[in-house]
Amino acid sequence: MKSESSQTPPAACSQRKNKVKSKGDKVKTNDAESKKIQKTSGKSAESPKQPEEDHLGSGTRDRDITPLSLDHTEEVQTVEASPYLSEDGAKESSVEVQPKNKSLEDFKFLKVLGRGAYGKVVLAELRGTDKVCAVKMLKKDEIQKYRDVRQTLMERRALVLASEHPYLTQVCCCFQTNDRLYFAMEYMKGRDLEYHIARSFRFTKSRSRFYAAEIASALMFLHRNGIIHRDLKPSNILLDADGHCKIADFGLCKGGILDGNTTKTFCGTPLYIAPEILLECNYGASVDWWSLGVIMYEMMVGFPPFVATDKARLYRSILRKSPCYPFWLSRETKRILKAFLVKCPETRLGCVVSQGREEAIKIHPFFKDIDWELLEQRKITPPFKPKITTKKNTNNFKTRFIRKKLMLTPTDDSKILLCYERFFDDFYYCNPNIDCQA
Repeated sequence: MKSESSQTPPAACSQRKNKVKSKGDKVKTNDAESKKIQKTSGKSAESPKQPEEDHLGSGTRDRDITPLSLDHTEEVQTVEASPYLSEDGAKESSVEVQPKNKSLEDFKFLKVLGRGAYGKVVLAELRGTDKVCAVKMLKKDEIQKYRDVRQTLMERRALVLASEHPYLTQVCCCFQTNDRLYFAMEYMKGRDLEYHIARSFRFTKSRSRFYAAEIASALMFLHRNGIIHRDLKPSNILLDADGHCKIADFGLCKGGILDGNTTKTFCGTPLYIAPEILLECNYGASVDWWSLGVIMYEMMVGFPPFVATDKARLYRSILRKSPCYPFWLSRETKRILKAFLVKCPETRLGCVVSQGREEAIKIHPFFKDIDWELLEQRKITPPFKPKITTKKNTNNFKTRFIRKKLMLTPTDDSKILLCYERFFDDFYYCNPNIDCQA
């Protein structure tokens, strides 16, 4: 098994649905329990003194209410640009078709949709057209200050790859100025699953199955390409105007998880963190399937399977307790939830070698009514369609953001050190299939 090198201790979050911000809050499991899970998982749960990456959130709830989160993660690795860019940049340039690059002058900024640690997300219109998109702005000095260059470039790679699948948020283009990086994304007007779950309390089995199937299809595509999401949760699953799901926010994704490669970074959102992350075991795609199980439970029951008043109790609950399954859940529903919420990653649905790994999900009785071929072609009619009034509709966003004054022409920062510019040489990208969300 290959695993990553480690450097500084990670940190954990202070709020219910924010990223982990301080490692000091993490539950201290006793030796007997750790050894027990080690035996079942076959992976070491010993905590290294210096884990490989340090992922930080902004400490606010902003990322849970914006369609494109801005509180990226902090990866405290020594950034060595030339080997990384030569390897990954070559892969991208060999497959990408590069139309004319966009620039700041091509967009007219309309409203602020959300704010985060490194910048903000604004609703923008492509000049000369009626097409709109959500433009995510990141400050270069903040990225460089927290040594987050590599993770930002990894997010760009994931977004470029996402354009090949219908249930991943599409990027229209990437461009930069002297002081900022810009991701122009399709504008998802249907809001996130967290909003819709709260509004409906819980979904029907058929509606939950439809969303779960689209999410599973997107995860399988990412995993085939060696990428794990690591922050799957209802607020990162958006609905488009037709009612289809799209996974967003690749700020915590990790690449190269193929052929037995693993990672052991302590990161994620507390309610959706898998046991192997809490125990600092090596992990791979199994963490995404655990998170999907938690989301499916929340969709059909109305609240997450593990809840507590603080993170320490929450983590103990995730490690030790089994969820309660209400009487109204069908037999197939209970079976798939129990299969996803297995503590041992080797026996979790989607991870068992003898069952064909992720192919076992498609043939599970819970998904017997899903035609996966038609699903991947977007030919299954969604059970719910969001009410959208106009293309520039912002009714689903907090007024405390959209009423903020918007600076239409951000000024370049002369303090950016020229020695860092080489990190973003290959940042430009223009999707050959779409310009913006129509």
